[in-house]
Amino acid sequence: MTNNKKVLTWLDEMTKMCQPDKIVWIDGSESQLDELRKESVATGEMIELNQEKLPGCYLHRTAENDVARVEGRTFICTSKEEDAGPTNNWMAPKDAYEKLSKLYEGCMKGRTMYVIPFIMGVKGSPFAKVGIELTDSIYVVLNMNIMTRMGKDALEEIGEDGDFTKCLHAKKDVNPEDRYIVQFPEDNTIWSINSAYGGNVLLGKKCFALRIASYLGKQQGWMAEHMLILGLTNPQGEKHYIAAAFPSACGKTNLAMLIPPEALKGYKVETVGDDIAWLKIGEDGRLWAMNPEAGFFGVAPGTSSKTNYNALATTRKNTIFTNVALTDDGEVWWEGMDGDAPAHAIDWLGKEWTPASGTKAAHPNSRFTAPAAQCPCISPDFENKAGVPISAIVFGGRRAKTAPLVYQARDWEHGVFVGATMASETTAAAAGAVGVVRRDPMAMIPFCGYNMGDYFAHWLEMGKKIPNPPKIFHVNWFRLDDNGKFMWPGFGDNLRVLNWIVDRCDGKADAVETEIGYLPKVSDINVDGLDLDEATLKELLSVDKEVWKSELAGMKEFFAKFGDRLPEGIKHQLNLLEENLNK
Repeated sequence: MTNNKKVLTWLDEMTKMCQPDKIVWIDGSESQLDELRKESVATGEMIELNQEKLPGCYLHRTAENDVARVEGRTFICTSKEEDAGPTNNWMAPKDAYEKLSKLYEGCMKGRTMYVIPFIMGVKGSPFAKVGIELTDSIYVVLNMNIMTRMGKDALEEIGEDGDFTKCLHAKKDVNPEDRYIVQFPEDNTIWSINSAYGGNVLLGKKCFALRIASYLGKQQGWMAEHMLILGLTNPQGEKHYIAAAFPSACGKTNLAMLIPPEALKGYKVETVGDDIAWLKIGEDGRLWAMNPEAGFFGVAPGTSSKTNYNALATTRKNTIFTNVALTDDGEVWWEGMDGDAPAHAIDWLGKEWTPASGTKAAHPNSRFTAPAAQCPCISPDFENKAGVPISAIVFGGRRAKTAPLVYQARDWEHGVFVGATMASETTAAAAGAVGVVRRDPMAMIPFCGYNMGDYFAHWLEMGKKIPNPPKIFHVNWFRLDDNGKFMWPGFGDNLRVLNWIVDRCDGKADAVETEIGYLPKVSDINVDGLDLDEATLKELLSVDKEVWKSELAGMKEFFAKFGDRLPEGIKHQLNLLEENLNK
């Protein structure tokens, strides 16, 4: 399918190591994919669901020991350990290649190696990057077909001499003791072995689109971020695009697919991306973003028509479900879905299940892989080769008392500091108790492909190069009152906060300067139709200096681990915050 010598030489090396019985090039044609679907059903790798109710949908089960990303087995292999930084696991590239080569030796005997050329981004776009994944899993092929633009187009994109990200995956025997997800940023290479779970084996996703891409972005002057992208149109027809980063369990997908509340009819939210954004400086001096993925790899439990109607609607056809329950009529079910639990089902382990079983029917991290184009609120700019211009970058976390509902950074450097100090905490909501604070700068701790101190420096450097940078904000939907109850309704009502953010970008809204940044006046947040009194809103928009002083100690402790790799701009903002709090 290609005459590219780089591709053929690498394929030859990997074939000699893995020793497959057969090699199949994936051309992206529907006929080839259909044959693979039939084969996967025949072997039991996939289960065909009720094709009348869920056309084109299949169920897959992973091994019980293989149900999530494995951060402890994920490595960044740079020639110098300090270049991987204190937040990544590191292995010397020579040692990693040697160790893993032994595991790959002959691992595909009796199996087929599938060669998947794929594009991250839209074909022909300046954002687009090509990868080739070698795998012995039909599940991977079929998921990569949903998550990326794969097949002949990708080979055309790299041509006779173009470069590509080299991705090797082998299920082997799914042994957790020998499970490794290894990135070699300096070699543009990813190796994954002994897993069949999506997050570890769909190598275009976190491995390429964040770990490798963040490194490429630093080298090439762009950014790869763990961010949703949404378009917000007001009743006057004015449209703005927002990119936002949140750690897990902070409502990222819900925000990306937000449905405006009744009181804000006339507003429209459209989804460009739910998970990853690549950002480049446009010719007009603004920051432009593209979602490099073609699909959603979403968490199923908790997804319902109430919590996320658009996500649920996206999964009604051409979707692969992983580790959910199978109902007696060939449909899927998970905890938190609409309606009552089925009287009987087969659980994610393949065992008989009833509501009296005392176990979860679907794994808590069970997933759906669905084409983004099927989303009812997908943006018309989803396939735009230029991407979309970003007006605002929003950071957020789950904080019981610390962060107000929303505040704006004073400038780009302060905004980078706000992102770098992002954190979430576990809360015992009933008692209002505050648990462990997990620092997760820009929601990138598990996904940054190099030293995070250098990553902060890259953000600061980008700010100097963007003539018209987006404004930067922080939100917190999870503030608790003294009884441990959420003070803000969240979900669709988060649009009320986005409206203030957009108005600030347009110079239409006022703000109050505080120790931590600019906050809205109480009168600037539209609470029409909400059961929210002024005192509660005041509390939501308050800054407790004593709480922030203890927060400052946690920030210092976290930043200390970066030593001399921590940029001066971050140190300056840390000192400034301390001065402001002590005034």
